[in-house]
Amino acid sequence: MKRQKRDRLGRAHSNGYQAGLSGKHKENCPYQNLDAKSEWLGGWREAMDARNMGLFK
Repeated sequence: MKRQKRDRLGRAHSNGYQAGLSGKHKENCPYQNLDAKSEWLGGWREAMDARNMGLFK
């Protein structure tokens, strides 16, 4: 059970990162669950930082 939960949160983080790279707004988070939403936003923030540092265009 813990492995499934960890994979789900990891997927949320990855999806948030991809959304950030593509320039989507953080209000477009598809998750309602607080843990998943937190992971998605964390990934989104990482992607935005990477874009601001010039790693991605």
